[in-house]
This record gives sequence, C-alpha cells and structure tokens, in this order.
Amino acid sequence: MTETTRDSEPAWRPEDLTGDPHANADKPQKVRDMFAAIAGSYDLNNRVHSLWRDQAWRREAVRTSDVQPGDVVLDCACGTGDLTQAFAKTEASRVVGLDFTPEMLEVARRKKTHAPHGEKIEYVEGDAQDLPFDNGSFDVVSIAFGIRNVQDPGRALAEFARVLRSGGRLVVLEFGTPTFAPLRAINDLYCGRIMPRTATWISRDRSGAYRYLPKSVSTFLSRAQMQRAMVYAGFSDVRSRGMTLGVCVCYRGLRAHAPD
Repeated sequence: MTETTRDSEPAWRPEDLTGDPHANADKPQKVRDMFAAIAGSYDLNNRVHSLWRDQAWRREAVRTSDVQPGDVVLDCACGTGDLTQAFAKTEASRVVGLDFTPEMLEVARRKKTHAPHGEKIEYVEGDAQDLPFDNGSFDVVSIAFGIRNVQDPGRALAEFARVLRSGGRLVVLEFGTPTFAPLRAINDLYCGRIMPRTATWISRDRSGAYRYLPKSVSTFLSRAQMQRAMVYAGFSDVRSRGMTLGVCVCYRGLRAHAPD
C-alpha cells in the first residue's frame, strides 16, 4: 500500500459508503488497503470491540469443524492468524492460513514463532475466490469474518467446496443481527456510532476501515441467504447457530461429494 493511500486518500471515502459497499467495483483493492492500514492494531481492536468474545467464537468454530486426527485444514482470510493457531492446537496434521493482505500475514507469521504447535502452520498469500490448491486438498475449510469482504461470496464458497474432500466440513463465522428488537437497537448504536470512533482512535486509522466494517455487515447476506448460498455452492446439511445473542453466527456445511 502506498503512502498516498495511507496518509492522503482513504481506502473508503464517505461517498463510497452511502450505498452498498459490496457493489463497489474497486472493493478488492480497497479491502486490501484498509487491512494493510490496520494490521498492527487489528488484534487489540478485535478484543476490545467484541468485549473479549472473539476468541470464544473462534473456539466454537474449531469445535464445530470436528477436526479428526491427521486432518488438513485451510483457514481462509486468516488475517493475523488467531483461528489458524486455534486449529493448530487440534489433532490436525497441517494447517494452512491464506490471506489476501501481506501486512496481515506478516503479523501472523510473527505470532507463529510463539504459537503452540506452530510447526503445523503454513501461511500463504492468496485470494479466496481463486484458491491455489488442487481439488480435494483439505478436510476442513474455515473463514472467520472474511466472507463478506470478498468481491463474490458465491465464487468463494464454490472454491471452498472444490478444495474439500468428500465428507469435508466448511465452517464460517460472520457477524449477525440480533432478532430481539431492543438488543438490535443497542447493537446498531454500538456498531454504527460508538465502535467506528473508538476503533479508529485506537488504530489511528485513516483508511476508513471502521466506517466500512459496520456498513459491510448491515448490507451483507442475511442468515437465511447465507445458508442458501452454501447449499447452492454444493454443501449439504447446512446449519447455523447464533452466538452472543445473535451478534455472531457460526455456519457449517458438509461437502458430500467432492469434484472429480
């Protein structure tokens, strides 16, 4: 990312967020630039603004994936590697973390040196919509809070199905909307007004990341739409479970028949 992008021209300008940011033709580059800008403070903001629930959500994703001894795991949009490291603590034989942003992977690689079972972990730069792996390479694919950041979620889901073996599991963590109206109003206030200000202050961000992130949640697929997209991509027995009163949703789908 250039200094011009970081210091002068934000990745997400206010006018970019008046409508649906997912429809922006430059979304991939904007997403890469904003994550490059906030990589150093990303973990701290995750802890603070999830009220320290983000690690519990990741642990639930690992439990849901039902890792078996010797399984090979792909963690897409791995960011700074928190979920990748959580998978490394299981009986998986190998865990690959893939991300679109080199600056996030730099943080993940630094953390790997102190991570339990870090020898299992390999980090790869790549695009979730065009995975650099052969068909049927993995037993588990995960993506935590990243599916809404790809340009075409359906294409990414199809890629996840392609690289999973028969019987493989896809686990997706994504933010949701509480169904209880008073709680939904509080969540909207927190995510729409409070969090963007405090997260921007903590990160000293000028990219517009914390204006984009709540907007990307409110304009993304609903829980029912996400489950339908998983089915369309080739997953069966698709289920979802709300956590923390619906603020986060854990989706799981099975790859019944891997491609030839």
